[in-house]
Amino acid sequence: MSALLDRPTTTRPKSKGSDFTPLLREIKDSGLLQRRTGRYLDSIAVNLLCLAAVVAGLILLGNSWLVLLLAIPAALFTTRAAFFGHDAGHQQIGRSRRLHDALGQLHANLLLGMSYGWWNDKHNRHHANPNHTDKDPDVAAGVLVWTLDQAEGRTGLHGWLRCHQARIFFPLLTLEGLALKVSSIRYLAGRPVREAWLELSLIAAHLTLYFGGLLLIMSPQKAIVFAILHHALFGLHLGSVFAPNHKGMEMPGADTHWGHLEKQVRTSRNVNGHPVTDWMMGGLNYQIEHHLFPNMPRANLRHAQGAVRAYCQRIGVPYLSTTIIDSYTQGLHHMHAVGHELREPATA
Repeated sequence: MSALLDRPTTTRPKSKGSDFTPLLREIKDSGLLQRRTGRYLDSIAVNLLCLAAVVAGLILLGNSWLVLLLAIPAALFTTRAAFFGHDAGHQQIGRSRRLHDALGQLHANLLLGMSYGWWNDKHNRHHANPNHTDKDPDVAAGVLVWTLDQAEGRTGLHGWLRCHQARIFFPLLTLEGLALKVSSIRYLAGRPVREAWLELSLIAAHLTLYFGGLLLIMSPQKAIVFAILHHALFGLHLGSVFAPNHKGMEMPGADTHWGHLEKQVRTSRNVNGHPVTDWMMGGLNYQIEHHLFPNMPRANLRHAQGAVRAYCQRIGVPYLSTTIIDSYTQGLHHMHAVGHELREPATA
């Protein structure tokens, strides 16, 4: 187990110029970085209609326990809304920052009740330094830990959670929907009022419409159960999309000196493409391509895979694409290895 945790992070000898430049030129020449605004707007309209259909279903079923079944499509289509908010943050949709901000706030703040500004800040730092424990907020020490150093000195409940983190990983994802709202409000509460008022107003509108609408349609008991189930499924779905992308991949340290291409490819993992996988994961299963070209329209990522894979093989940078099951296995194995090392003293 310790061999996995202590494995060295390898670095190829530096080459003249940038390894990324020839690939970037090839991708640009292929037209894959061009905006697909019309397709995006069509997809957004379809997703909004699907959400409207879920609301219509809630109204038709009314105060019946059958209404809980609609938490499943509600979670699916709110996750799609999260994908569109993600893409707006990466400026993938059009050429105007104002358009992206409007679409991002619509999907994140109003439809999901989370801060678009908070997500952008956090996600951009992740893209700049993926899997770097000092710089990537996605692998910062929290409830879960990714290295033994992060777990040092943790006792009590926190210590128990870290020891058993692989076993409780998916149950914890059911809390992600709530965590996004809480983290957003905490972030905005610390911002100047002139910067935060619009996002706070939109989140307040979301909470009013969401809970007010549920209470108008069904009893308080059913409304609470529906909200819990919806947010649990949403968190599980969204977390399951992002979990395979980096967990268990190389983790660069302060003494690692990689160029852009190596930094993004070595820390990322693709999940093999399939129509169902691509839809459920929103195309973000092509994570290597997304990290190399974050402003590439999501629908184009799969078309870039062949060129990126061939180029990485040509210059000797390892490119990993695996099945969905194997991707989870690798990530959970890494988490289990960290937990095992923490459990060892207690069983000695």
